[in-house]
Amino acid sequence: MAFRTSPVVAEDEWLLDLQVEGDVALLTLNNPEKLNAWSWEATRQLGARANQIRFDERVRVVLLQGNGRAFCAGIDLGMPEDRVTGRSPAEKARNYYEGIRWAHDQFRAFAELPQPIVCAVQGYCLGFGFELALMADIRICAEDAKFGLPEAQVGVSIDAGGDLRLAHEVGTGWAKLLAMTGRRIDAAAAARLGIVQEVTSLEDLAPTARALAAEIAANAPLAVQSIKRTIDGFAFRGFTEAIRFEAMSASIEFVSEDMPAGYAAKAKKQQATFEGK
Repeated sequence: MAFRTSPVVAEDEWLLDLQVEGDVALLTLNNPEKLNAWSWEATRQLGARANQIRFDERVRVVLLQGNGRAFCAGIDLGMPEDRVTGRSPAEKARNYYEGIRWAHDQFRAFAELPQPIVCAVQGYCLGFGFELALMADIRICAEDAKFGLPEAQVGVSIDAGGDLRLAHEVGTGWAKLLAMTGRRIDAAAAARLGIVQEVTSLEDLAPTARALAAEIAANAPLAVQSIKRTIDGFAFRGFTEAIRFEAMSASIEFVSEDMPAGYAAKAKKQQATFEGK
C-alpha cells in the first residue's frame, strides 16, 4: 500500500498555510492554480496543522479560508488512481478502508480542535471542499459561493462525513437530495437551509469573517471552548459509529468498475454511464 501518514514537504510546499495574527490562527488552503483541490497530502497536512494549533496558547479562534477564486473545488481528480493499491480487489478495498479511517483521524483532529473554527467560503465549495467547510463551527460565504456533493456523479460515495454533517445541519431529506443528485446550490439556498450563517459580498467576506473571529476571541476562551465541547457532544451523538460505517461502505466503490468510468467521463466533461458493477 503506497501510503504515507505524515507530510514530507519543504516549508514552501505546504498546501495549507498557517499564520497566527494576535489570537486568531489563519489556516489558508493555498493551491489556487488547482482551485485548492484536495489530496492525500492535504489531508496529512491538515492533521499536522491541527496538532500545531491545538496547544498554541495564543490561538483562541481558527479562521479557515481558501486562497484564490474558490474555497475548494473538491478532490484532485488528477491524483494517480493507484495511490492506494492492493494485490487483489479485496485487499485494495481493505486498504482503502484503512486509508479512509486514517483520514477520518486527521479530520477529527481538526474538527474537534478546542478552539472554534470559522470558515469563509468563496466560489466553488464542492465535494471534499463542502465536507471540510462542514467541519467548521460557523460558516460565512460570499454571494458567489456554490456548494455541492458531486461524488455520486463520478461513481464514488461520500467518505469524509460530509453527508452525516449535512444531515445534522439540514435534515436527512435535504442531505439525501443534495448527495444523491449531486446538485449545486448557491449562497442564498445555503443560507436558507442553514448551511451558512451569513452571506456577504465577495469584498466583505474576509473582513466579516475576521470580525466574527475577533468577536469570539474577545470572550473568555475556556468558556467558549466549553460551549463548543458541550454543543458538539449533544449534536454529534452517534457520529463516531456512523463515520466508521461510512468508511467501510465507501471503500467498496473504490474497487468498482463505475469509479474509473466516472473519473474518465468527468475528465472529458461527459456524462458517465454507470452499470453498478
